[in-house]
Amino acid sequence: MDQAFNPQHLDHLADVIWVWAIGFVPRLAAAIAVLVIGSIVARWASQAVLGAVGHHIDATVRPMFGSIVRYAILILVIVVALTQIGVQTASLLAVLGAAGLAIGLALQGTLSNIAAGLMLLWLRPFQLGDYIEVNGMSGTVREIGLFVCHLETFDGIFLFAPNSAIWNNALKNHSRNRGRLVSVDITMSNKADIDRVRSILLSIAGNDDRILKDPPPRVFVESITGAGLMFNLRAWAAPQTFGDLQRTIVERAKRKLEELNDEAMSPQQVIRAIPPESDPSRLMPDHAEATSESL
Repeated sequence: MDQAFNPQHLDHLADVIWVWAIGFVPRLAAAIAVLVIGSIVARWASQAVLGAVGHHIDATVRPMFGSIVRYAILILVIVVALTQIGVQTASLLAVLGAAGLAIGLALQGTLSNIAAGLMLLWLRPFQLGDYIEVNGMSGTVREIGLFVCHLETFDGIFLFAPNSAIWNNALKNHSRNRGRLVSVDITMSNKADIDRVRSILLSIAGNDDRILKDPPPRVFVESITGAGLMFNLRAWAAPQTFGDLQRTIVERAKRKLEELNDEAMSPQQVIRAIPPESDPSRLMPDHAEATSESL
């Protein structure tokens, strides 16, 4: 037979719950308060540290440095909060150590992003403001974070790129070198005056502030065929002005030659060309090698 219900058992259970609540609820409230205040302090400390020493740190490193400060404080806050509710720190570290391997395997992609971010900051293949192209992605670097890089594409789209996807692939930095090559092919009639064409094309480049004076622009005859003469104009521009220059120099060359009102000097074709990789003129010459002579 079932024992009869004893109200004293219920009273005893209520007393146990009440005693437990009196002892645990304040500690739980204290732990929650530590978490809330700690998260606020972590955010404030990150901003304060960056504000105090930010001008001494490279702008490329600042976002990651701020993240490290914030996460370090948050880890300490979590340990203190768990201690408040009675979790022993020693046992907590043991549990974390045992779970570390499983967490590491589960988050190996995230951990690889952290490692890749550290390598990007160490080797510096790019900096803030550089325009890069990697793994099918391209854009201006706005932030290098602990896990991802923030890129802004040429048409204003925000791109969230994992660090490992950048680090593990070949990368092109369009802003790293001091100059970018602009090459234009101009096809003229066989009756065109070579020296005159060269002089006009050099004047176009010489009067454009976007073109670097060192190394100087060059004009040479690329080929002579039955179809006509092909001239090549090559000039160097700073990365900041390269894009605008290559979009306008073709039109400027065509207009300048047509202003002569000479049929022999009228261009048959003006196109922007990319020299092959085997062409050594793609390399930007040193200052000592740069000459104004056009060959």
